[in-house]
Amino acid sequence: MTVEKTTVLVLDSAEPEQLAEFYAGLLGGESRLGEDPDFVEVTGRHGVFLAIHRDHGYAPPSWPRPEDSQQAHLRIVVAREDMDEAEREAVNLGARPIDTKENNGPRDVRTYSDPAGHSFTLATVP
Repeated sequence: MTVEKTTVLVLDSAEPEQLAEFYAGLLGGESRLGEDPDFVEVTGRHGVFLAIHRDHGYAPPSWPRPEDSQQAHLRIVVAREDMDEAEREAVNLGARPIDTKENNGPRDVRTYSDPAGHSFTLATVP
C-alpha cells in the first residue's frame, strides 16, 4: 500500500508573517496562518508552495561567505522573456541581489536573498 504524501519546504524566520507575504507576492499565492500561530503557509491553486516557521533565535544564513555553508535555496523557474520583469517584481517585494554580475546567457540565473536572508535564484532553462 502506498500512502499519499505531500512535501512542503519550511523556512525558518523571526517574522514568519512578513516572509510569507514576500513569497506569496513572489509566487502569486496567498499566505495563511495555520492552527499553530508560529506556522504560516504560502498557498496557491495547487496547494501549499512552502511554509514559514517562527524561530525565536533565528539568525540569517551568511551565504556566500565561506564560514557558513548554504544548506538550501529556492530555485524559481521563469520564462526567459519574463526574467527582467520577475527580477523587478522580486526586488520590489524586498529581495536583495546577492550576485550582481551580468548574466544574460542561455542559462540565466540571478541570485537574491529574501527579507529574512534565505537565498533563492530566478532561473531560466534553455
